[in-house]
Amino acid sequence: MTTVYPTDAELKNIFLQAKTVAVVGLSVDSHKDSYQVAEYLKRKGYRIIPVNPNATEILGEASRPDLASIDEPVDVVDVFRRPEHLPEIAEQAVSIGARVLWMQLGIRNQGAAEKARSAGLTVIEDRCMMQEHSRLMD
Repeated sequence: MTTVYPTDAELKNIFLQAKTVAVVGLSVDSHKDSYQVAEYLKRKGYRIIPVNPNATEILGEASRPDLASIDEPVDVVDVFRRPEHLPEIAEQAVSIGARVLWMQLGIRNQGAAEKARSAGLTVIEDRCMMQEHSRLMD
């Protein structure tokens, strides 16, 4: 199945409407892509919720062990985990009422994407949220 990419207008709309981004797999290591992307998004005014069961705090925000532990609305679930973890993450994204499931560069999972799309989420695969935001919004 071919990956469906949102148009630039749809991506801009996501960035304009989103306020809270849960970053699944956010590392405490400031040299890792996940940290740099989350730091960028935080600087741009988004509320970042780290999702990492091995950390208590990242970027000054309390880390959650999983999406199900988040007790506030989440607009975008930005994923930095291997593709085999995506089905469970997609299921949790649906259950918490997220609007967008965003899989970072190199990450695709057809089953997870279909599960999220069928529940009404916008799905973005194999794209960097920071690069797209910088390209369209800066």
